[in-house]
Amino acid sequence: MTVLKTSLRNFFAHKGRMALSAIAVLLSVAFVSGTLVFTDTMNTTFDKLFQATSSDVTVSAKGSSDTGETTSRTGKPPVMPASVVGKVRGAQGVEKAEGTVGSTAVTVIDAHRDKLSPSSGAPTIVGSWNSNDARTMKITKGAAPKGPDQVMVDEDTASKHHLKLGDDIGMISVVGTHHARVSGIAAFQVTNPGAAIFYLDTKTAQQTLVGRTGVYTNVNVTAAKGVTNDQLKKNVTAALGHGYKVQTAKEVADANQKSVESFLNVMKYAMLGFAGIAFLVGIFLIINTFSMLVAQRTREIGLMRAIGSSRRQVNRSVLIEALLLGVIGSVLGVGAGVGIAVGLMKLMGKMGMHLSTDDLTVAWTTPAVGLLLGVVVTVLAAYLPARRAGKVSPMAALRDAGAPADARAGAVRAVIGLLLTAAGGWSLYVAATADKAKAGSGWLGLGVVTTLIGFVVIGPLLAAGLVRVLGAIILRIFGPVGRMAERNALRNPRRTGATGAALMIGLALVACLSVVGSSMVASATDQLDKTVGTDFIIQGDQEYTLINPQMVQRIKATPGLERVTEYKLLDADLATPDGRVSKKETINAADPTYAQDLRTKTVAGNLADAYKPDSMSVFEGFAKKHSIKLGSTVSVDFKDGTTAKLTVRAITSDDVVVDKGAMYASIATAAKYVPADRMPLDQLVFATAKDGQEAAAYKALKSTLRDDPALTVRDQTDYKKALKDQIGQLLNMIYGLLALAIIVAVLGVVNTLALSVVERTREIGLMRAIGLSRRQLRRMIRLESVVIAVFGALLGLGLGMGWGATAQQLLALEGLKVLDIPWPTIITVFIASAFVGLFAALIPAFRAGRMNVLNAIATD
Repeated sequence: MTVLKTSLRNFFAHKGRMALSAIAVLLSVAFVSGTLVFTDTMNTTFDKLFQATSSDVTVSAKGSSDTGETTSRTGKPPVMPASVVGKVRGAQGVEKAEGTVGSTAVTVIDAHRDKLSPSSGAPTIVGSWNSNDARTMKITKGAAPKGPDQVMVDEDTASKHHLKLGDDIGMISVVGTHHARVSGIAAFQVTNPGAAIFYLDTKTAQQTLVGRTGVYTNVNVTAAKGVTNDQLKKNVTAALGHGYKVQTAKEVADANQKSVESFLNVMKYAMLGFAGIAFLVGIFLIINTFSMLVAQRTREIGLMRAIGSSRRQVNRSVLIEALLLGVIGSVLGVGAGVGIAVGLMKLMGKMGMHLSTDDLTVAWTTPAVGLLLGVVVTVLAAYLPARRAGKVSPMAALRDAGAPADARAGAVRAVIGLLLTAAGGWSLYVAATADKAKAGSGWLGLGVVTTLIGFVVIGPLLAAGLVRVLGAIILRIFGPVGRMAERNALRNPRRTGATGAALMIGLALVACLSVVGSSMVASATDQLDKTVGTDFIIQGDQEYTLINPQMVQRIKATPGLERVTEYKLLDADLATPDGRVSKKETINAADPTYAQDLRTKTVAGNLADAYKPDSMSVFEGFAKKHSIKLGSTVSVDFKDGTTAKLTVRAITSDDVVVDKGAMYASIATAAKYVPADRMPLDQLVFATAKDGQEAAAYKALKSTLRDDPALTVRDQTDYKKALKDQIGQLLNMIYGLLALAIIVAVLGVVNTLALSVVERTREIGLMRAIGLSRRQLRRMIRLESVVIAVFGALLGLGLGMGWGATAQQLLALEGLKVLDIPWPTIITVFIASAFVGLFAALIPAFRAGRMNVLNAIATD
């Protein structure tokens, strides 16, 4: 009980000093809890949606996916004849069966030709209005579609794009463009996470999406009373045979949920990873806080030991303070996490993914994980300071103690840090010189972890050297005040090293990712310059957006073009000379002019020969794996056609970026074995302008594509910019997540300075008494903060650039050979670190300047 009372007294006596450490715990726990609540809420939302919108049993055409996805490489959904509905109705236990048509391979535009697709990446669905949809949707305005000139839209999409009854809407599919006017607006009975949905009557949907009536993509089956879904599935399967996909409502919902979970899990674990980084940075803050508190209470702890307190009791006293800190910070963090989750839901709403707070899900595991993690991390971080406190001898009440032991500990620490850093450097060297990226990535991971730990351990030694250098460069110009700031930073290298290390971690990751991202852009740009021999690339803005034949003909008719190359992807199984069958391979079928459009390096043969009749190329790795040489025959079983015997005329190098691992054949060869109605649509179209007509052709192509805003024409400059923007957006998102760790590191600087000011109260009073002004005092503390921040930045940026350069060497094995250091970013971050130091010193410097001189001198 005495230990508990002492701990409580000390905790509340230093509550101001504990606050910043508690904030660090709070932020880290809040990020973890917020991530768990947010992803759980998304799971709940999608789960409710999938359960509500699934019929008891769904029959789909063979070839459709488990999630009900109805797109294909032909741009048309897989369909079933209308006779299937009659067969299903005749099955035992069926109360109702209704055929429906739907597709996601559609671009929807308004009267101004602006796309009505979601900005969140959710699908655009065009389908037939049916009784299953009537069960989950409520018509709030107008009426359901009843003719070819009518379409109904979901309420969220209508609100976002300001659609009203009577507005014209165009639906662009492989069949063509169909225009209709809004006849009704319907609202979801459950939360719509962001899909844009448009309803036509059944006959119009068939004509618009498939090009003919009398076919369906799905049949929604309702069970008769007393019949289970599993039994109904068996009955329907017996009636139809095994040529169709038959799924219960649970199977459809589970398949959809599984596809969503794969995306959510990536988001969840990525965010938890960044929360872990923030926790790691927070550990340094907590260690520093308790180390300084123990140092300030050396005499007090010595007196406690002199009157009978054991080492164990002193140790336990400090750990109880840490426990209190962890509990308070974690409880507040769990509450803040719910707020973060709600904020993320609002943010996703602005991006087009609607999540209702009615579905807010806080599982019991969330607060349990948050509390456990926060408390355990805090107590473990405080263990070393607590152990140090337990070693304080009773004589420490009369004199300073521990210097020799500290010196010995520092020497041991320096040796261990140097060994770890050397081991990490060796691992990075092995990774950089690896022959295969997979083998090198393991060494890279080991090198990153080992060098990071090594720099943390060796921090005090580095601080002693770097701070002197920084002092000579930055601080000496400020005269005596600058020299005092330098000495203060050097007074306790262990503290300076730990504070700088907290900032180092976040900045090291920023520098590493900046180098990798910049190198990827530079390498891809270099490859484009070397290999792409065409002027323009036309493609859809989504992976499933294909280019229909009508648009291809319009592109070919565009004035100013010398040649146009079509490019398709076909699925096939390949039987190779070694007797093996390689399943689910992709054949890249193109016009023979593609050999001019993409200058792909070959290790054997000429790529142009691969476009001869009944010929193909394979890539180097595939050829080695399956003992293929020039002249070898490969049996190609096209998924939507028959089997072809193709002769290998070229083997392409694996040392490329564009179309890496592609196998080529001509479209004419593929057309011999794949029926015209099953031939895939073009994924890309390449166009080359006549000499001197590039600008005019570019303008003409843009005019040609105005009628289909889902297609984009880019010249090489546009393509490079798009690539840079994509990587830039990803990096900005990562930087945003790393900002939490940097905020915690800034709190560590603030806390270190604040406790340092308290520690030096008497010294500050004496300096003020002999003539140091308040302005000079504040400047001294600000300069000390800047030096610590710049020290951390130098370590972080140097370490991160080393990691990034090593990672680029592994990317070079995949064809990304250009190392590009983004110096503007590195310099900006370095300068920003100095401002971070100034900001962190504001409150400690202000408090130091307000000290009463006499009271400060009188402090014991």
